[in-house]
Amino acid sequence: MTIPSTKAQGSGVPEPATSPGPDPRRWLILAVASAAQFLAVLDLIAVNIAFPAIGADFRSASTAALSWVLNAYTIVLAALLVPAGRLADETGRRRSFLLGMALFGAASLGCGAAPGLGWLIAARVVQGVAAAVVVPTSLSLALPAFAPRERATAVGVWTAVSAVAASSGPVVGGLLAASDWRWIFLINVPVVLVAVAAGVRILPRAEPVRSEPVPTESVRTEPVRAEPVRTERVRSRARRLDPLGTLLVLLATGALTTACVEAPDWGYAAPATLTVLAAGLAAAALCVAHMRRHPDPVVDPALFRTRGFTTATLGLLSYFLAYSAMLLSATWLFTGVWGYSTRRAGVAVAAWPLTVLVVSVLSGRIVRALGERRSAVLGAAAFTAAPVWWLVAAGSSGGGAHYAAGFLPGLVLAGIGTGLYQPVMFAAAGLLPAHRLSLGSGVLMMSRQGGTALGVAALVVVTGGARQPDLGALRAGWVFAALTAAVAVFAGAVFRTGQDRAARRH
Repeated sequence: MTIPSTKAQGSGVPEPATSPGPDPRRWLILAVASAAQFLAVLDLIAVNIAFPAIGADFRSASTAALSWVLNAYTIVLAALLVPAGRLADETGRRRSFLLGMALFGAASLGCGAAPGLGWLIAARVVQGVAAAVVVPTSLSLALPAFAPRERATAVGVWTAVSAVAASSGPVVGGLLAASDWRWIFLINVPVVLVAVAAGVRILPRAEPVRSEPVPTESVRTEPVRAEPVRTERVRSRARRLDPLGTLLVLLATGALTTACVEAPDWGYAAPATLTVLAAGLAAAALCVAHMRRHPDPVVDPALFRTRGFTTATLGLLSYFLAYSAMLLSATWLFTGVWGYSTRRAGVAVAAWPLTVLVVSVLSGRIVRALGERRSAVLGAAAFTAAPVWWLVAAGSSGGGAHYAAGFLPGLVLAGIGTGLYQPVMFAAAGLLPAHRLSLGSGVLMMSRQGGTALGVAALVVVTGGARQPDLGALRAGWVFAALTAAVAVFAGAVFRTGQDRAARRH
């Protein structure tokens, strides 16, 4: 009797990240992981709302200096997502998550107790470092606990948590800032303590992945009496550090994000903007060349040989280009063209995240019924229809009834699209081998952060750089959003996984 070799044996192709079966604690694991996502998003939104109150406390500081309370967090988070994901894969995701959450809590305490602006900015930098550790790690801890057929539901819940944080951010930020802006940071501390205490008990104690299996050719054996059956031999290759690659990733993402974030204040053609942009592009080119030569780069190009993962990375980038442009343009329309107060504008835009909350919870059932590719296409198409609707229907300079008929349907369409598209694309991290989960999650998160920063910068350019664009300028922004969202439709159309192929066969 012979032992037939399987396709996986000796193929040299790593298996996707799967678990032997669903973890009975998987929903508790997801709850702990989602707490990190909630804090990271809430802190970003709420601090934006509290910006005037912070400026009132530091009257001697310039607007440019105050802007770093916002920008330091955004830039550091974007720059460190990929290196932090790689580090988590190397040293252990559970340990990285718990340390990151503890650091986030300590940094929040430092922000709340900051005696001066410099201290506050430094604490925000530390917050960005901590968020870069916990955000990709949270997803990589949660995904393996679920069976593949449940992952769309899990990521849907994870997406819904982001939507709740985004929708409650203006309200929470406004209420806390009315008392004292420091409470925006101090309120994080008890949440972190609960999350860390629960994580210590609930999160799986997975061993760090310090070596990468390199399968050798499988051995076909013949039956011989009194001899044990030989099986596939596996040797390990030690993972190597890549400090130069890590530095180049930091320089590229940090410089490009800085150029996008600061361009409205510096000027889009200003020497500072062009210099930082050129430095970022040069670092990105050097980083790509380095990754092609290094035996074990910080971002392995092999990640992008997984078609579904590559498609998801590009799809999320194009989606968040449109997402950030649509969200900012809606705020400008409400507060500028229609004259809404900040609080009323927050309530008006809430239909979007509330729709996301409902659809995300149902996304698992929808994905199982339609398949991942069809769900992604449907979601992206609904999302693209939102700015198209605004172009056609939101043509009046008045508010009131024009909101209900001309703008609200677009917000609902955007929410439907978000609730269907994001779960499928973020779940693509599960297509990667287990030892690449955090790194892959970091790459997907970097697409989100990069797309968000680029989308805001592009909208400012498209609308002419005005601090409060008129309706005509906003319509140009909606054209930009529709075009970039259409790229996400294309990404969804070419997105395929093993589940989609199996569905076609049956």
